[in-house]
Amino acid sequence: MNYNSFLIPIAIGLAGFVGTLFRYGLSLAYQKYSLTLPIGTLFANIAGCFIIGFISAIAEQGEILSPEMRIILATGFCGGFTTMSSMIYETTQFLRDGELFYASLYFSLTITLSFFAFILGFIIVKLIFKPIEV
Repeated sequence: MNYNSFLIPIAIGLAGFVGTLFRYGLSLAYQKYSLTLPIGTLFANIAGCFIIGFISAIAEQGEILSPEMRIILATGFCGGFTTMSSMIYETTQFLRDGELFYASLYFSLTITLSFFAFILGFIIVKLIFKPIEV
């Protein structure tokens, strides 16, 4: 067994653990500010998509991040931090409660803002690493 082949899955799992703790912290922090929508989950999904967009763009720049670090951050940390299953659960809770407006709003905001957060993270890296023309 290769030394890296043993440590990389452990690092991914630890990064996922850290991401999960960050998400849990956000949920607790935003619980008291939540008007109706689960703001902690919404923010975690948007921030996670921003981070993955940032990582994706950095990956295109060459060897700034090793392939191992990319998967540790994207699959591990962001996988633990973002939470599609929680978002779907919370959306169905709105539907069960007959709150079609909030279910639609929450679902739409999550998908739309997460998509734009990914694009924003990607664009920021592209602007930072814009090739200098001579």
